[in-house]
Amino acid sequence: MISKLPKTETSIFAVMSGLANQHNAINLSQGFPDFEVSKELIDLIYQKMKEGKNQYAPMPGVLELRESLATKIENIYGLKVNPETEITITAGATQALFTAITAFVGQGDEAIIFEPAYDSYAPAVKLNGGIPKYISLESPHFKIDWNQVKDLISDKTKMIIVNTPNNPGGFVFEETDMKQLEELTRDTEIIVISDEVYEHIIFDSLLHQSALKFSELYQRTIAVYSFGKTFHATGWKMGYVVAPEYLMKEFRKVHQFNVFCVNTPIQYALAEYLKVENNYLSLPSFYQQKRDFFVNRLPNSRFKVIPTHGTYFQLLDYSAISDKPEFEFAQWMTIEKGLASIPVSSFYHDKKNQQILRFAFPKEEETLEKAVAILNKI
Repeated sequence: MISKLPKTETSIFAVMSGLANQHNAINLSQGFPDFEVSKELIDLIYQKMKEGKNQYAPMPGVLELRESLATKIENIYGLKVNPETEITITAGATQALFTAITAFVGQGDEAIIFEPAYDSYAPAVKLNGGIPKYISLESPHFKIDWNQVKDLISDKTKMIIVNTPNNPGGFVFEETDMKQLEELTRDTEIIVISDEVYEHIIFDSLLHQSALKFSELYQRTIAVYSFGKTFHATGWKMGYVVAPEYLMKEFRKVHQFNVFCVNTPIQYALAEYLKVENNYLSLPSFYQQKRDFFVNRLPNSRFKVIPTHGTYFQLLDYSAISDKPEFEFAQWMTIEKGLASIPVSSFYHDKKNQQILRFAFPKEEETLEKAVAILNKI
């Protein structure tokens, strides 16, 4: 048998969560909350189920939800989008990313990926016959050299994939980054995928620089979002994409044969829940408090805190503790110390070792307190 992904192994998230379960370790590896979803939202879903909203939704998604999203987008980013032609509801962000890449990347096409990168980008490119072209960013600032990007662009470049706020780096794009991306792709046929699943989880009074805020850039962009990240419900696998109509037509051609449509009662519930802006605009302060609770208890630790300005992940540098490679150190800490994390090397195609681990902090304070106690003793 010939494998389409011969070098791809089981996801590091599954590996480390499995190891955490096996050794009864505190699991700060996988990015899921250990606190409850809004009771109001759950009640809304139950209500929609009782109302009979249990059959197939329209392929692009329930119109009421797309209309609520259009209002949200205009209020936050100043972009007026057509809910009928420019928004599609998806089975989570990963499905949206895979569908977008499949819709546009073909044999021999090149896709520029900034590392550290979410681990689904490159496999999706390869499965469609494309060639990932990597730009490696380094801690602690993960700054992009846009001249390097310019040098990498060729007549084979079909796509540039960006992610802000960035998982796992915790860095956020500045306005100048988006403007340079806009300038580099001007008068080209390059498609931009803007992974913005952590759009509302951003700290220190920074503003999310969405591709939707830049009118020219938006005309070649597919922006990807996640209800699961925003509403603490990763297990629902609910997301959406926003794109100009000519790109969305191509996206939907693939989407209809991938999942066709997604969870109906949740869509109707979200349509109502989104009408209260504080349900998502309160997230920056909510998660900044958790970030600060976590890092402020580490001043005497031998781990070095790498600043995170977005997402719900915190990077810690362990170079003052051990010279073990990241995966080996993460295994040791899970098995011997009872705390699971993710080696950042997993987010680089060449497994670049910088002696950094990623910890997820969307947890109850009790969980974080126990994790900090372990870290301070290492």
